[in-house]
Amino acid sequence: MTSASPTVGVLALQGDVREHLRALQECGVSAVPVGSAEELSDVQGLVLPGGESTTMSMLAVRDHLMEPLRRARESGMPMYGSCAGMILLADDVLDARADQQTIGGIAMVVRRNAFGRQVDSFETDIDIDGLDGPFRAVFIRAPWVESVDPRVDILARVTLPVRGGSAIPPSDASGADTIVAVRQGPLVATSFHPELTGDPRFHEMFVRIVRQYA
Repeated sequence: MTSASPTVGVLALQGDVREHLRALQECGVSAVPVGSAEELSDVQGLVLPGGESTTMSMLAVRDHLMEPLRRARESGMPMYGSCAGMILLADDVLDARADQQTIGGIAMVVRRNAFGRQVDSFETDIDIDGLDGPFRAVFIRAPWVESVDPRVDILARVTLPVRGGSAIPPSDASGADTIVAVRQGPLVATSFHPELTGDPRFHEMFVRIVRQYA
């Protein structure tokens, strides 16, 4: 496999796997579901989809996949986590179950479901470092990043007032300059779901990272 034509996997334990597979295929790469260590060894990059982070973590442990995922990350495999996938890539998670495990790798503190419940889902245009023009970001029971290590690049923030308007998170902890997209080396994470927008630019950016590190 050459770096010009990588195979990118999507962790297929739970969550919006098909949407990410479709988005990656539209970027012109081979995209395959990954549900075992053997399948993981056949890909050059991995997407960790949105879903329920606790369930995904438990299934990865049950299926003896958590340690292979960590080893792949430690070996330099590019990974992109959206929503629940962001939580899986975080070194520290707030409001998680005491036994919840993560793959880790991004030196950030993430708060689960920070933007509220399912009924508090919203969309808004944001600016993303590396992309031209605004990107429509879809937030569904989304986490946010409370803090990052200096090694982490902040790719996007969302600036929202605390109250008023239908697309405003309900938490009094919300407000200006909330971090919603980050990168540390070959690892990328977003609070939002680019696979639901029909806009391929974020997946294209991740594919470029995979090609760079392949």
